[in-house]
Amino acid sequence: MNVLWHFVRLSTPLYGLVALGYLVASLPWWRRDWSSRASSAVFSLALPAMLFQMMSHQAALPAVDARVLIAYFGSCLIVFFIGRATARAFFRMDGVAQSVFGLGGIFSNIVLTGLPIAKIALGDGAVPVVALLLVFNALTLWTLVSVSVEWSLHGSFTPAGIAKTALSVVRNPIVLAIVSGTAFGRLGFALPQLADSALGTLGSIAAPAALLALGLELAGFPIRRAWTSSVALCALKLVVQPLVVWSLAIALRLPPLEVRAVVLVASMAVGVNVYLMALRFQALQGAIASSIVLSNLLAAFTTPLLLAALQAAS
Repeated sequence: MNVLWHFVRLSTPLYGLVALGYLVASLPWWRRDWSSRASSAVFSLALPAMLFQMMSHQAALPAVDARVLIAYFGSCLIVFFIGRATARAFFRMDGVAQSVFGLGGIFSNIVLTGLPIAKIALGDGAVPVVALLLVFNALTLWTLVSVSVEWSLHGSFTPAGIAKTALSVVRNPIVLAIVSGTAFGRLGFALPQLADSALGTLGSIAAPAALLALGLELAGFPIRRAWTSSVALCALKLVVQPLVVWSLAIALRLPPLEVRAVVLVASMAVGVNVYLMALRFQALQGAIASSIVLSNLLAAFTTPLLLAALQAAS
């Protein structure tokens, strides 16, 4: 109980920032474009600064075990097909909707919640693990759902679509910061003290700013009545995926820090990118929007429970 209370106390202020952002953006005088500008600043400036500065100090950080990728994305593949089967059996969805539903069960909000919470709850040592997952996350999961949708529609997939996805990932400022910062450190370079301090100061506000920006964004999502499928999707995302990735991490004998990091990332709420995919394929927009908001509310309770269980099991 003491361990659980520790993680509840640790995470409450973090999710409190999300709630604060939501309340601010819900005020009648608040303009929607202000939320977009705030999110853009966090995504394009604060988080990249934090990641570049931290990843450039690779020599002082623990090496990342490649088995992390097998555990995490192995769980994604398993849960994606569980999600498709659930959507087909219980909600009679077609192949496209099944694919979007399955994506919702595995696509975590790593940028706006995974990174900040991992840094604060698990320490700087967990950041390289989360960064590794972040680099591969969008490319791997967007490719998976694109192939699934194309196969549902045409019985095949187009290499051009995968290439387009890869290009968008490469241009992502978060991914660029991780890759360039890692290369900078690995090549033996060091930032000048003034630049390092400046980036460190900017990066120090990244975690709280990201959580506040998430709250601002959530207020703009249309909430509809697709509660049954939304609740099922939240159960898949917040319970099934963390348990599957935990099982795989134990089976692969990952070190305790890596186990906690991959389970923490898997326990995050449904990522905002899933809504973009729902819009793109014109499927489940209402259910996905509802599940994004609902999963963020529920994750404030389920993530501390999982962290406490991990602590007790280690």
